[in-house]
Amino acid sequence: MDVVLDQLNAPREVRIVARVLGWPFRWLGYEGDPGLPPVTRAITALGPSYIKLGQILSTRPDFVGGDLALQLRVLQDKLPPFPTDQAREMIERDLEIPVDRLFSEFSEPVAAASIAQVHQARLASDHRKVAVKVLRPGIAKAFSKDIDAFYLGARVLEMLSPAARRLRPMDVIAHFDETVQQELDLRTEAAAAGEFKANTARDEGFTVPGVEWTLSGRAVMTLDWAEGVQMADLEAMDAAGVDRAALADRVLQMFLRHALRDGYFHADMHQGNLKVAPSGDIIALDFGIMGRLDEYTRRVYAQILMGFIRKDYRRVAELHFEAGYVPADRDVDLFAQALRSVGEPIFGMDASRISMGRLLAYLFEVTERFGMETRTELLLLQRTMVVVEGVARTLNPHMNIWEAARPEVERYIRENLGPQAAVRDLYRTAQVLSRFGPHLPEAVDAALKRRVQAEPSRADGSRWIGPAWFLAGVAATGMGAAIAHWAGV
Repeated sequence: MDVVLDQLNAPREVRIVARVLGWPFRWLGYEGDPGLPPVTRAITALGPSYIKLGQILSTRPDFVGGDLALQLRVLQDKLPPFPTDQAREMIERDLEIPVDRLFSEFSEPVAAASIAQVHQARLASDHRKVAVKVLRPGIAKAFSKDIDAFYLGARVLEMLSPAARRLRPMDVIAHFDETVQQELDLRTEAAAAGEFKANTARDEGFTVPGVEWTLSGRAVMTLDWAEGVQMADLEAMDAAGVDRAALADRVLQMFLRHALRDGYFHADMHQGNLKVAPSGDIIALDFGIMGRLDEYTRRVYAQILMGFIRKDYRRVAELHFEAGYVPADRDVDLFAQALRSVGEPIFGMDASRISMGRLLAYLFEVTERFGMETRTELLLLQRTMVVVEGVARTLNPHMNIWEAARPEVERYIRENLGPQAAVRDLYRTAQVLSRFGPHLPEAVDAALKRRVQAEPSRADGSRWIGPAWFLAGVAATGMGAAIAHWAGV
């Protein structure tokens, strides 16, 4: 604990609280695996939810230090496994077929993380090599305990710190709870892997293993085996002649492409879930946590990134106000000035010269000053950005984040915010109007009748039928039909 607190330069109050909260674990003798380094041992002892936090920190040597980040990488896929016999029992219980009938070979665990472990196997049918992922026994109960503790902590935080309420701690924990529940059902992960593979099928230099659907269930998932070097193994990549600078750019660009183009992205892209194939392709693994963005959010996100790249801080500020990220009663010019103070010191600078610790601390100050609340719909995106940037910086400490991001952001804006996008939006509007077009006359007629009944009689005995309603209905019906005809709907 002292190592982590010293590395993060934690204030005295935080140190006191951490020691008080850590005292019961010492008293109970909850020491974790003695074969692991002290910090890693402490995190594994606390439970699977804390391991998730450790995995994120392991991608940020610039934040926690190189030595500590290296220790924490154990949490990505090298945790103590559970017995293979137990894994075989879970497979047979879930798939209701003996393991020996499914697989001609079934290895000891080749990787073990907080939620599941992976075995290498060969299919009995065609002897093809596959990866078999099996949930840890009792993992749902362990996560439930962690989540209950988090809810309690969030409630206490909201009660004792009014200033923290803008962070919406209860909503954050609820969002985390929902994400975890998806991870605990491997049928959901198999579906995510299938969708992600379909979305990225044409992405050169990026590979997603295929799912063996007949050998996947709630507690078991079987994927094609992907041969490659773990992205955490820098020495092995160097020995294989991998261009780490180009790979760092591609990791960041692929994340942006999937988030912006598809609105569906891998939200757990630490090194333990990434391999480099002999061909140089990035291989993505573990699809338990996936993120989605609606089209409006993608457009705002892309324009914000482009604003920073072009140093148009005024436009970036306006976008935050338009999207509702900043309360409308705040000053847009002051917010633009604050954004400039964030962007200018890091723009054009290579990653090794940027202190993420100081930057994140200042960003927190800015959000507090302008009353910005936590947006739960953006949590996975923000978390993944931190992880992906950390992975990229580990591969190439001197990369320029903005220059690497520019091609994908420009491509998205060119395809989705120009004249072509306007025509496409008009076409989609026409499709919607054409579906509801047959109902519009009835809807307008009903509205007019309600209006007539509600309005008092005029002096000449007639009633005011609301020409605005009438014109709106006619315009909507006619425009919808015209556009639909023009668009070929």
